[in-house]
Amino acid sequence: MRKNMAYYLGIDVGSISTNLVLMDEQCNVIHQIYLRTEGQPIKAVKKGLLEIRDQVGTDSMDILGVGTTGSGRELSGVVVGADIVKDEITAHAVATLETVGPDIRTIIEIGGQDSKIIILQDGIPVDFAMNTVCAAGTGSMLDNIAQRVGIAVEELGPRALECEEPADIAARCAVFGESDFIHALQIGVPMNDVIAGLCQALVRNYLNNVGKGKDIQAPIVFQGGVSENVGVRKAFERALKTEVIVPEYNTVMGAIGMCYLARRSIDNALTGVTTSMLKLQSATQTSTIARERITKFVGLDLVDIEYETKTFKCDGCANTCRIVRAFREKDIIATWGDRCGKWST
Repeated sequence: MRKNMAYYLGIDVGSISTNLVLMDEQCNVIHQIYLRTEGQPIKAVKKGLLEIRDQVGTDSMDILGVGTTGSGRELSGVVVGADIVKDEITAHAVATLETVGPDIRTIIEIGGQDSKIIILQDGIPVDFAMNTVCAAGTGSMLDNIAQRVGIAVEELGPRALECEEPADIAARCAVFGESDFIHALQIGVPMNDVIAGLCQALVRNYLNNVGKGKDIQAPIVFQGGVSENVGVRKAFERALKTEVIVPEYNTVMGAIGMCYLARRSIDNALTGVTTSMLKLQSATQTSTIARERITKFVGLDLVDIEYETKTFKCDGCANTCRIVRAFREKDIIATWGDRCGKWST
């Protein structure tokens, strides 16, 4: 990789996975990383940044803007020094519209422990829903069952396509779904038929819960870890009676969206900066130097810095908020969790 090139970094920290994407100024994905969060979001982010530093051959000065999203967006944003922190709905919508097309109407996203639907109209999210309560419509249901019967989760999709008659599997609950799956095998239903029934059950659960009451229109994009399962994709196409598009970077769309949003954030900030730098020799030089001064990115050397979080309950009022403090080398760098702003300000 050439040195002295400009990049944007997107980070998506979820409950199951942590994804990082490095994108150049021409919006090409240079490197993508998928890691297991394993309950340690800071460790996962540092591991991803270490890979970028060691394998991609870039350095801190090459990264002009950083954005974070996901359930761990606030914490990871503080640790890396994010220029913009956004919710998953915005990140996935931006990534889809930019990489797949502006005419997309519906985004189906299913991850390891949650799922969401985003309804778009004229390139704007107008409705959405999320499911974070039950695992029946998420990837963890597939993972658990695959482990129980000794099949790699990657094999479920291809085997579902080889079925003759999908088995009836409960869709309302992950526990009941797993019980039905095992019972079907015990009475002699072929494995491929049971797997196909499982894929259809996951789709029914999603449409009856997350997609309930939503105006699901084509073109439809399917992303998230579960979109790797071709059996689930075919089940969606069967249920919705239309093609379902799986984009090229289907598992890291949240991080891609944050690359675009980080670039927009830096570009907006540049508006008030470049006018004071007109004496530089060229517009390109002006842009590069200004960007380097704007970003809040801590730098790739943060992989060598110790971070930790501590919590306590505030008894200042009846809310009893749980306050979270982030520390860098024993110094407090951020506080959040209070409703009144007493601690975070």
